[in-house]
Amino acid sequence: MEHSGFSKLGLVTRFVICLLVLQSVCAEVSYSIPEEMKPGTVIGNVAKDLGLDIATLSSRKARIDSEGSNERYCVISLKSGDLSVAERLDRESLCGTKPSCILVLELILENPLELHRINLHVQDINDNSPQFRRELIKMEIRESAEKGTRFLMEEAHDPDIGQNSVQRYSLQKNAHFILMIDANKVELVLENKLDRETQQHIELSLTALDGGSPQRSGTVMIHVTVLDANDNAPVFSQAIYKASLPENSPLDTVVVKVSAVDADEGVNGDVTYDFGHVSVTDEKLFSIDSKTGEIRVVGTTDYEKKNSFELRVMAKDGLGLSSYANVFIDLSDVNDNAPVIFLKSLTNPIPENVSPGTEVGIINVQDRDSENNRQVRCSIQQNVPFKLVPSIKNYYSL
Repeated sequence: MEHSGFSKLGLVTRFVICLLVLQSVCAEVSYSIPEEMKPGTVIGNVAKDLGLDIATLSSRKARIDSEGSNERYCVISLKSGDLSVAERLDRESLCGTKPSCILVLELILENPLELHRINLHVQDINDNSPQFRRELIKMEIRESAEKGTRFLMEEAHDPDIGQNSVQRYSLQKNAHFILMIDANKVELVLENKLDRETQQHIELSLTALDGGSPQRSGTVMIHVTVLDANDNAPVFSQAIYKASLPENSPLDTVVVKVSAVDADEGVNGDVTYDFGHVSVTDEKLFSIDSKTGEIRVVGTTDYEKKNSFELRVMAKDGLGLSSYANVFIDLSDVNDNAPVIFLKSLTNPIPENVSPGTEVGIINVQDRDSENNRQVRCSIQQNVPFKLVPSIKNYYSL
């Protein structure tokens, strides 16, 4: 069943009802909201959409929990049942470049215990501009270069997705070069031969534009020095490098070594390495040796925060010809997080004549590790007049 929740935001609500153990009702409801909405913005009336009695929200201690974390993304009004934004939701920080960004929240009610799932679809808005890694690209081209020679340029990066990411490039009009975009490659193409005696330096601007509204752009300057000829670009030993390492690997651990050779001699054949465009976060975790091509760990890697990386690596010879390769790094999980116990609710004191089977507390156990490392068992001491009953997911009733 679909239901329109908050028309201005284009929210869509749907839910599926299923019966779980202990006769607790599990319902699922979904909302869609643009990122960067102001705290306090109402997303929808979750009580109405789930068919809950608003009058009992307070007595049943209704609250919103975030699955797998203690982040407080949304809150529920106990008076109205409205679900509203609690803090800034930045899609790029939450989900990176994933095409779909869904936050899974849980609505908890007590007496009796009920757990309802809330799927919050965070939609991308055009809040980032395309960016080049450098403000200036320096190139040296011999005047003997033939018409049609291509020079690979670094791409711009935009953390937005879809139409809001980089869609096209524009080159400043000039007498010598045109721009070619082919299979996601950005290349300068020499349209008219160079003459060092006529013009030794050429300044161009390259602009990347996204497809959002309003449209955003980023620009890099290209400085071409015309030389009296380097006819071979470095060639990587492979186009794609793959590596894996455990999370929390020691600093200075060598992850992988890239290698490129240049058929030219002298300064034209001297190869140096650098990163192409990498995120600020990834640049704090990995470094590359400009001489050896070794990529090393320089920061603390954490599987629970990010478990895979794609690094763009550039090889450049002494006079500016360059080529690129991609490095994919996967982290493996280490059991470095202990289970955490949260006492969600406790009735205290308890009457001495309370009936056996009365629920007096709710316990939630979480472990941030993955797969087998996050499987937990929970028990209480023996010889006490209580027992621990597994309830819904990682919840226990006392």
